[in-house]
Amino acid sequence: MTTVTTRPAGGATTAGPAPRAPFAGLTVLLRFALRRDRVRLPVWLAALLLATVATADSYTALYDSPEDRATAARTMATPAALAMTGPRRFLEDYTHGAMLSHEMIGFMGVLTGLMSVLIVTRHTRAEEETGRAELIRSAVVGRHAQLAAALCLAVLANLALALLLAAGLAGLGIASVDPAGALTYGSAHAAAGLVFAGVAAVTAQITSSTRGASGLALGVIGAAYVLRAAGDSGGDDVLSWASPIGWAQRSYPFVDDRWWPLLLCLGAAAACAAAGFLLSVRRDVGAGLRPVRPGRATATRALTTPFGLALRLQRGLLAGFGAGLFVMGAMYGSIIGDIEDMLGGVEQIQQALAEIGGATLAESFASMVMVVMAVVSMVHVVMATLRARAEENGGRAEALLTTGLSRTAWLGGHLAVALLGAVVTQLLAGLGFGLAAAATTGDTAMTGDLIAAALVHVPALWVAAGVALVLVGRWPRAAALAWAVPLYAFAVGYLGEILRFPEWTNDISPLGHVPELPAAPMAWTPPLVLTLVAVVFCVTGLAGFRRRDVETK
Repeated sequence: MTTVTTRPAGGATTAGPAPRAPFAGLTVLLRFALRRDRVRLPVWLAALLLATVATADSYTALYDSPEDRATAARTMATPAALAMTGPRRFLEDYTHGAMLSHEMIGFMGVLTGLMSVLIVTRHTRAEEETGRAELIRSAVVGRHAQLAAALCLAVLANLALALLLAAGLAGLGIASVDPAGALTYGSAHAAAGLVFAGVAAVTAQITSSTRGASGLALGVIGAAYVLRAAGDSGGDDVLSWASPIGWAQRSYPFVDDRWWPLLLCLGAAAACAAAGFLLSVRRDVGAGLRPVRPGRATATRALTTPFGLALRLQRGLLAGFGAGLFVMGAMYGSIIGDIEDMLGGVEQIQQALAEIGGATLAESFASMVMVVMAVVSMVHVVMATLRARAEENGGRAEALLTTGLSRTAWLGGHLAVALLGAVVTQLLAGLGFGLAAAATTGDTAMTGDLIAAALVHVPALWVAAGVALVLVGRWPRAAALAWAVPLYAFAVGYLGEILRFPEWTNDISPLGHVPELPAAPMAWTPPLVLTLVAVVFCVTGLAGFRRRDVETK
């Protein structure tokens, strides 16, 4: 074959397409991201705002006198309490504002970081994993536009959170919660969130999967919290200053209102974002800087079963939640020996714990803490069940179901991982709580009692899995509504006891029917009924999935 080429007159060569600007299409992608998160983002912001405002308002009732606040400050001065809250500087003048900053910035910093990480990975690595990024970049879009849009969305979300927190707290009319301190408080959350958004921009370049990128970033959040806790409890400021959460706390809202520690957060966020942009040009679209480890030449027998495959896909998530709940239980167990001093003078909390029952305040406190840890386990259960929907959306379920694998077996494999995960996470939570409590109090019998108290919540977690499965099987487009179960359970099971919600609100939650061990005696009827309800939900979900169409790609 021969080709004839022509040269333009004058000997000029034909120029190729003009190079695209690195950020071409940024505004379009940002509008698209805002459109996609029009429900998800307001829910995040509303939840963080309401949790903060409700907590601040409750402090005025729980600690209404200077003597109550002074007592709370003395009990919060123990190393275990400082590890769970923040630096000792807040305790010098424990006003309602100082109390809010001391007890909430560390916890809310983790949640704000989680929100920021999920925003960035959702709009970067998840887009590449599904193949949409390649399609988008085939248009007039710069190589950095997608990452820049994700970071801009994270910036907007954190700025909105800062303003909402500042306005919400200033509007409460609490004497020590002034507008300047409220603005510092909101800015501290935003600054910490931006750091972890930058961290997610880096981790999204390292690994080729959304789960891996989110997991690495969440590991950084966990390390930051541990460093902060170790520094504050041990009096070693060097460790606390190595943590972005520690920087946010050392702005000291409602105490000193210092802004310069937040500049460290902004500098770290900018450095991480710049590193993300530099690393993004060193890899192919859809790939990560860390090479994917080659698999075995042949699959193991476990991977040839639906349960084995589902467990392989979710083992990292299960391990992460199990380790986190063990540490969480150990942290609560480490303070249970001081709980009489910490809460003995707070009338409202005493009333709430008295309604739970129990021979001692420690037993009643343990029952309340079990609800918190059960809610965290419920989050894992819902995530594990909804993983089947994610596999379907990604087109991977379709390929498996074209083989001899039945729909019931495939979906049942993911359900089995969720149900088994409920047992594993609760067992680890109870074990961590029990071992630490036994070491603190010297009562070795507490280990077994607290493990039993954790495991008795498992049937309620199975109900949450059943609800999620019904949505996946019958109304897949509404699967995200499964998150209403853990959110409602936390609101009425933990906050409701303190804020005096009506009793009927607790009856709607599956956790509201669990025997309140170790404060109350064991009753077998509620767990058996919850298990039966879970079975009905699971059967309904599996039957619905058999009858509906599977999403194809």
